[in-house]
Amino acid sequence: MATALDRIQSAIAQNKILIFMKGNRNFPQCGFSAATVAVFDELGVPYETIDVLSDPEVREQVKAYSNWPTIPQVYIDGKFVGGCDIVRELYESGELQQMVKSATGASA
Repeated sequence: MATALDRIQSAIAQNKILIFMKGNRNFPQCGFSAATVAVFDELGVPYETIDVLSDPEVREQVKAYSNWPTIPQVYIDGKFVGGCDIVRELYESGELQQMVKSATGASA
């Protein structure tokens, strides 16, 4: 069976935009996760989510993997971007749209 670290690395590699969050995109389980999903929904780009509440190993390992202590965590094109506040700041400055466009080829 794949370790939590293997599952994290595989998910990041397989998804251009990935959010490790509490809950899922349809039912976020915390305000920060909901706010992060709302930004990507506003952009209208494809993204995936992983519910860390359903996998405690991933919940702990993703924090060590990114060296970031909180959830949600956003990865774009294999690179760790940050959490909710950083994503919102990047969105407001227009930088997130450029990162998404570069990763997906989609206009955001």
